[in-house]
Amino acid sequence: MFDFTPLIRPYFNRRASIMKHDALNADIAQQKTLGFLLNKGRKTAYGERYGFDSIKNADDYRRHVPVITYPDIRDYVLRMVNGERDILWPGLTARFAQSSGTSDGKSKYIPLTPDSLNLTHYRGAADSVAAYLDLYRDSRLFSGRSFILGGSFGNTLDTPHPGVKVGDLSAHLIDKINPAANLVRVPSKSTALLEDWHEKLPRLVKEAADNNITNISGVPSWFLTVLKEIIRYKGATTIHDVWPNLEVFFHGGIAFGPYREEYDMITDGNHMRYLETYNASEGFFAVQDKIDSHALLLLMDVVIYYEFVPLDHIDDPFPPSLTASEVMPGQIYGLVISSCNGLWRYMIGDTVRVESVNPLRITIAGRTKSFINAFGEELMVFNADAAIRKTCEATGATVVNYTAAPVYTHGGSKGHHQWLVEFGHRPDDLDAFADILDRQLTVENSDYQAKRSGNIFLDRLELTEATPGQFERWLASTGKLGGQRKIPRLSNDRQVIDALLQLR
Repeated sequence: MFDFTPLIRPYFNRRASIMKHDALNADIAQQKTLGFLLNKGRKTAYGERYGFDSIKNADDYRRHVPVITYPDIRDYVLRMVNGERDILWPGLTARFAQSSGTSDGKSKYIPLTPDSLNLTHYRGAADSVAAYLDLYRDSRLFSGRSFILGGSFGNTLDTPHPGVKVGDLSAHLIDKINPAANLVRVPSKSTALLEDWHEKLPRLVKEAADNNITNISGVPSWFLTVLKEIIRYKGATTIHDVWPNLEVFFHGGIAFGPYREEYDMITDGNHMRYLETYNASEGFFAVQDKIDSHALLLLMDVVIYYEFVPLDHIDDPFPPSLTASEVMPGQIYGLVISSCNGLWRYMIGDTVRVESVNPLRITIAGRTKSFINAFGEELMVFNADAAIRKTCEATGATVVNYTAAPVYTHGGSKGHHQWLVEFGHRPDDLDAFADILDRQLTVENSDYQAKRSGNIFLDRLELTEATPGQFERWLASTGKLGGQRKIPRLSNDRQVIDALLQLR
C-alpha cells in the first residue's frame, strides 16, 4: 500500500501546533471554553435553573452551579432519552453512551451530542495521532490500515425514544466516523458493531489477519485476547510475524502496566511503540506527548472546562475548586468537567496527580471511590455489596468480611477477580457460592457482564475462604483495629489482598 503519511502529516502538524499552543496558554483557552459552554447552555433547562445568563467568569460559575455526579442529573438525562429538547444541551440529543458505575441503577447514559462527538471525541483522537507523529518523525502510520475494536448498541434500556441510540461509546464513534476513514480501517462496520463476541471474535480475526496493519487502538485487556487469537490463527509466534509494519498501540481505558509483560511476549519490541490516551464516555481528556514519560498532556482544545477539587472536599456541593492555571505540582485532585455533552461541573470519579504545570500534565491516580477496573469492568462497591447479599440469600450463607482484587492475565490464563471471604455461616458448597456470586455480579453490573460474556475476556471469579479473624489480624497489623475498622472491599491492585493472604 502506498504510504500516505507524508501527504497527511501537514494536517496533523497543524493539530499538534494548536494542541501545544493551547496547552501553554491554558488560562486563556479555558476562559474561552467556559464562555462558549455557558453561551450554548443558557437556554437549556439546566442553564435556566442555575442562571447561566448571569455567570460572567469562573468565580461566578463556582458560586452558582453545584458540583454533581450522575445521580444528580439522571432525571434530566432520561428526559433527553425520551426525546425532550434543550435539557442539558441545546437541541435534540439522539445518542447516549452506556456505562456502569452509579449507585442508583445498573447503567448510566452519557449524552453524546453532535458537538461532543466532533469537538471532543474525534478531535481528541486526532490529537493523539498528532502527538504520535510529532514524536516519531520516521512513522509510516498511513502506509497501512488501523485496527480499531468497537463495542455494540446492546443496552439495558427497554424502550428508548424512536431515533435514540444507546450503546458503548466506541460503537457510536464507529457508527458516525467519517466514511473516508473506513477505507483505512478494519474491521468492517458490521463486524465492529456485533454484540455477540462468540460470533464477533472469529470475524475480527479473519478480517484483520491478512491486512497490512500499522496501528491498533483499544483497551489493552480486550486487544490482548484478539491478538493472541490472530497469532494462533496464522500459526505465528508474534503479532509482528503477521503484521510486520505494525508500529503503535494507542491504548486507554484501563492501566497498561499489568499487561506490558504479556504484550512484550507477543510483539517485536524493536518495532512496537505505545501511546497512552485518557478518554472515557464523558470526554477525551489527555494524551501522552513524551516518549519516556507516563504523564499525559491535558487537552485544552477539546471544548472541556476542567476543575480540580482537593480530596478533602470531594463530597462538597460547592467545593473550593481550582482551575487549570491554579493547580500545584505533586498534588492529587478530583477531576470535574464541564463539556459540550451537557455535563456541568460533573465529577467523573477519577483522581489525577498533577505532574507538571504550563503545560499541565497529569497521571491518573485512581478513583474517588473503591472499585475494580482492571479489565474495563468498572465494578463498584455497591455492585459487589448487592451481589454478595443476594448470593447469601440464595445459599443461606452469611458473610463477616470480604475483599476482592484482580488477578491479571498471565501466560495462558485469563484475568479474573479473586474474592477473599470470611463466612459467619459457611455455605454447603463453596463452588456453588462462587458460581452464584459471579452470576449476580453480571446482573448488577453491565460492564462486568460484557467482559464475562463467553469467558472470552474475563474468567469466573476465584473464591478464597478466609480463616476466622483473618481480617481482624490484618486490621491490627495496619494499626486500624479499633476506631477505624474499614476493610477495603474492592481494590484495583493486589496490595491489600496479598497482605491479607499472608496472614492465613
